[in-house]
Amino acid sequence: MGDSETTPSEAEEQKASVNAIEFIKNISPRDVDKCVFADSLVTVSDSGRELGDFSVSVSRARYNEELCFLLHASSHGVIDEVPCGTSIVAYISERLEILEENQHEYVKLEHQMLDRKVHMVRQDDQLVVNRMISEKEKIVPENMTFLSFDADSVISKSTYRALGWKKQKIGEELDNTFGIERTVFSAKDTFSTWHCFFLPDGHLVSRVQLGSPAKMKLQHLPLLLDGVDKDQIPVFEKKPLIWEEDMELYSKFLDRKEELKADYTSHIRQHPELKALMADFLQLLLLRKPSDVFSFARDFFAPFASPSPPGSPCIKESPNPTFPEMLDNKP
Repeated sequence: MGDSETTPSEAEEQKASVNAIEFIKNISPRDVDKCVFADSLVTVSDSGRELGDFSVSVSRARYNEELCFLLHASSHGVIDEVPCGTSIVAYISERLEILEENQHEYVKLEHQMLDRKVHMVRQDDQLVVNRMISEKEKIVPENMTFLSFDADSVISKSTYRALGWKKQKIGEELDNTFGIERTVFSAKDTFSTWHCFFLPDGHLVSRVQLGSPAKMKLQHLPLLLDGVDKDQIPVFEKKPLIWEEDMELYSKFLDRKEELKADYTSHIRQHPELKALMADFLQLLLLRKPSDVFSFARDFFAPFASPSPPGSPCIKESPNPTFPEMLDNKP
């Protein structure tokens, strides 16, 4: 079931800072094009044990005939023996405005499944939110404040600040990375902070939430965009399609499932004789216990079939008794 959207008065209480707005305005389409690639990291514990995976990709797409970007990010793993994950699929305009976004978070406890979905869609100049319980290097301005959604999908503030450069080991190589701190404040006077470090071409190297025992890190150094031969065709590893984890496919599956369910229920409601017919068939089947269930079912339903032309391959003479004879012999 869906929760009500945030009221306009709540949104007016929060404002993005001037330098944050200017930073977004100064991002050109050419800058965004340099972010059209995919990253894949693993989540590891303090001891180095692999706990899960994190992937994010940006690709060109169309949304209602409008050219845009398709963002797909997912994180899945096991923390303290509890499977959990997050998936985000978003269509973003070339002006970096959200056109439509689906968020899905889950935690699989031993006897309970916690699931939260959030759907956002732009309508005119407003963003309607429905919750179901559910970079080429740029200088990061100081004290940037953006508007964001907290864990309860309430509009709140998020701040960004530069962490500077530091060396990080990626596989067997040591490379320079640039860090950004992101803090999301909640309406409940709490906040969450993440530290993310990137390569000079924008590839994500590590991501950690402060206070969490888990950390996401890049295992192998990717091909740097500045050093890739223009004629070189990169080879991407083929990954199995897990449609249950793809929000778009899973959403279509659920919609189709509910559509068929409603159609079948309506048909049965319009033909109450179906239940009586199936009840008679199952009763006689359990009483007779035939060895050839298919032949038994064919003979049972033969009187209800439409007349077939002579010589039809569907007609087959059978020495078995007809349905009326079965009823006469019924104990």
